Amino acid sequence: MELKRVIIGGPRPDQTWRGIPGIERSPGGRLFVSWFSGGEREPDEPNRVYLQISDDDGQTFGEPIVLADPPGASRAFDPCVWLDPRGRLWYIYNVSNREEGQHGVWVRICAEPDAAEPQWSEPRRLGFNVAFCFRINKPTVLSTGEWLMPVTWARDGAKEWFAGASQVHGCAMSRDEGATWSLHGEVHTPPWGLENMFIERKDGVVVMYMRCDAGTIWRSMSTDRGRTWSQGSPTTIINPGTQFFVCKLASRRWLLINSPDPTARTGIVAMLSEDEGKTWGPPLMLDERTDVSYPDACQAADGTIYAVHDRERHGAMEILLSVFNEGDLG
Repeated sequence: MELKRVIIGGPRPDQTWRGIPGIERSPGGRLFVSWFSGGEREPDEPNRVYLQISDDDGQTFGEPIVLADPPGASRAFDPCVWLDPRGRLWYIYNVSNREEGQHGVWVRICAEPDAAEPQWSEPRRLGFNVAFCFRINKPTVLSTGEWLMPVTWARDGAKEWFAGASQVHGCAMSRDEGATWSLHGEVHTPPWGLENMFIERKDGVVVMYMRCDAGTIWRSMSTDRGRTWSQGSPTTIINPGTQFFVCKLASRRWLLINSPDPTARTGIVAMLSEDEGKTWGPPLMLDERTDVSYPDACQAADGTIYAVHDRERHGAMEILLSVFNEGDLG
């Protein structure tokens, strides 16, 4: 398959910036793309989260739908969409309120994402028993059935949008399909640790990949399915301290989508690993330009990979969809 890249909209007259997308595909083939905007910048109190839907495999998308717009001094931001093992579509996002020092994770769930008119549950906060908790990436379902949601957190609230040096990496675990969650892990990285992702090896070890401003992605390991974690350490994967995406494909190969420049958000590449992250194959360039960031992806039943990223949040304001398969990565 030849790499295909589609622009999902662009500048809108009512917005001064736009970005940070996520993507998921329903069992019936409907594509859901999340992102956020609102206000003059990110972060800003008017920030709110959106969803766009495609019923023609990404050729066109419907008008943006607002999924959360909290009142007052609260802002909604960093959404993602995730299809759980039961076929329910989760729209997960953060809500922060600096005045109250409360920063938490919220969710709306669509039980039938292929319905003619998808219906969403009322917003629900996922309680992790800490004042500050933040996430952006999809949960991971382990071979044992447990769900791990990637989070960074701090014991105390924050009067700014982030908890700064006190922010650590961990996971929220659910053993009842998302009804309840418990918080685990307190892994430190060089400042500042904003996001993480999980992937499970064949031997049951769970690897946590972590974003930080150290020139490479960092890593921690869990041998007890996320309950405890090793001390963080650097990998050899170059990254400028921005968002990346990693997952296990249906073939059991690992997919990494990353920014390969150590200091700037230049280029977005996709790579495969045949040996569970020890080495990575040749990169497929998804976008060679500057000011590109925040990849997310999903895989269809036929193996097709759908990936999104943003470009020029305050300029072109583009959300871009790339469509490819494993054969395109060499």
